[in-house]
Amino acid sequence: MASESGDSNMDREMILADFQACTGIDNIAEAITLLELNNWDLVAAINGVIPQENGILQSNFTSEASQANMYGPPSQSEAADAAAGGAVPPPSSSSSSSSPPSSSTSAFCPINPTTRHIVERQPRMLNFRVEYRQRSVELVLEEGSTVGEIKQILETELGVPVSKMQLKGWKSGDVSDSTVLRSLHLPKNNSLYVLTPDIAPTASTSKNSALQESLNQNFLLVISHREAQRDYSLNFPGSRTIQEVKRNISDLTNIPVRHQQWEGWPASASDDSMTLAVSGISYPCHHLSVCRRSSPANAQEPTEECADVHMISDSEGDDFEDASEFGVDDSEMFGMGSSSCRKSPMMPENSENEADALLHFTAEFSSRYGETHPMFFIGSLEAASQEAFYGKARDRKLLAIYLHNDDSVLSNVFCSQMMCADSIVSYLSQNFITWAWDVTKEANKARLLTMCTRHFGSVVTQTIRTYKTDQFPLLLIVMGKRTSNEVLNVIQGNTTVDELMMRLMGAMEIFTAQQQEDIKDEDEREAREMVKREQDEAYRVSLEADRKKREAQEREEAEQVRLEQMRKEQEEEKEAIRLSLEQALPPEPVEESGEQISKLRIRTPSGEFLERRFLGSCKLQVLFDFVASKGYPFEEFKLLTTFPRRNITQLDPGSTLLEAKLFPQETLFLEAKE
Repeated sequence: MASESGDSNMDREMILADFQACTGIDNIAEAITLLELNNWDLVAAINGVIPQENGILQSNFTSEASQANMYGPPSQSEAADAAAGGAVPPPSSSSSSSSPPSSSTSAFCPINPTTRHIVERQPRMLNFRVEYRQRSVELVLEEGSTVGEIKQILETELGVPVSKMQLKGWKSGDVSDSTVLRSLHLPKNNSLYVLTPDIAPTASTSKNSALQESLNQNFLLVISHREAQRDYSLNFPGSRTIQEVKRNISDLTNIPVRHQQWEGWPASASDDSMTLAVSGISYPCHHLSVCRRSSPANAQEPTEECADVHMISDSEGDDFEDASEFGVDDSEMFGMGSSSCRKSPMMPENSENEADALLHFTAEFSSRYGETHPMFFIGSLEAASQEAFYGKARDRKLLAIYLHNDDSVLSNVFCSQMMCADSIVSYLSQNFITWAWDVTKEANKARLLTMCTRHFGSVVTQTIRTYKTDQFPLLLIVMGKRTSNEVLNVIQGNTTVDELMMRLMGAMEIFTAQQQEDIKDEDEREAREMVKREQDEAYRVSLEADRKKREAQEREEAEQVRLEQMRKEQEEEKEAIRLSLEQALPPEPVEESGEQISKLRIRTPSGEFLERRFLGSCKLQVLFDFVASKGYPFEEFKLLTTFPRRNITQLDPGSTLLEAKLFPQETLFLEAKE
């Protein structure tokens, strides 16, 4: 028996040595504890410390393989022989006589051959994601590292001293800086966070976060155009600059940025390059007003027509670059004598924008041919297209583009007899948005062709380009469609009033058929949207009703819980008082005590009887306390004699039982107070 015990101890010492060599655990007590938890099963104990994914070999190898692998991995030829089913040759004497590799240099830990287990030793790596305020740091360390080493790395990454750093998030609670990660038995991926209660957040951090929040907010600008007496409600993100807002207003009002006069900007908005977030405007809504800055050049311009101005493109000021390919042939001019006899141009060549040019065109047209003429749209071609094509289907109209050329002999007759005819003026006013342009000057013609290319495509532009001067003026009838705008007709200047009216009416028939389809589609879409809105509203009402019902139920349950809690507290308080009174009662005297003893029999409301002996010299308060200790407090019950009927609770509690005539025996009964 002693020999067997010695062998057993020797085996355990060898297993302990192998376990420490494989796991690197130097603490013998810790190693023995881990082995005992696994009944001294070496492989099971090692698997519990080092995950299999890091290179643990299982214990179901053959003895031959175990013995061969003890001396290192097999050579390529040996591996091939093993794969072919041949036996692996035993190690040579030279290899067997060589010393086994040390644990620091070999891929395998030295294990006693009697255990038949081979374990590959590799350091286990742990991943850490550490959060600090708005920063995140990712670390990879061996499990042999300490918590203090993590803090030293974080000090370099975050600039936070180790002494002011609290590393939280450990599943085992707080740990010290000397704690080895292996002892915490951590998973491969871990999340921690750093607390620095002694370091307050910097003002710049709070300010930057507030600024970022403002940049992401949407500001509603209610801008009043004073001349047109029209308000625009526009949403802009806080990242937009004041300059960008003014450019958008230039598109809407045809007032160039340099001619805009504003009211309502705060004093802090001193630079147009400032964003709305830092300009000091009110959130979420800010009111502004704009008008054209008065100048001698436009002091005489009519302001009542500005109400028709809606939009202008920022890029249209560059349209003059396309004018180089156009020229004016003087030989085409008809009826012109000297330069002093020529009329004032219908449209200036270097106008800043379409609105100013069309104001001049309308004024010159009226002075030449009278006040009876179509109402020309004052604004860009894009704005006229928006007005005609992109409203509700019932409100859409055809777009009539009148192209004038003073060098054509037909212009005077067409304008005076066709464009100013009452029937034509009335029909155009009711059914069309009429926009005009003068192509007499080469720069204006080039500008028109650029606009037409942008809005109608190169085919329309090439069509206009092919018309000669004596074929002007032209009237283009354009219809808006879902995908693109379509030119229905091009009416030349050599026509009659009746023919012009017939062609306008023919275009209207095509437009009306298309409009009816659009109206039907729009009504169906609105009906679907209405049904969806009604369903959404019904769903919202249902959710609201369910929410209120749930809240009422929760309140009722909370009230029941509160009342039940109060009842329990009251019962506990009563029970505490009862126990206190019961413990304070004097002991019940024995019958042979030689003193005057009173036997009292008390009938409860439930029919039960309470019996007890009292000394005759006892106070009535002792009797009351006895009854209260049985659950019948003095405040809720009264104690009565049977005959004659007396209310004992009304007597002086300080009087004795003898004085109350409750001697030598008496039957009493309890009755609830009203």
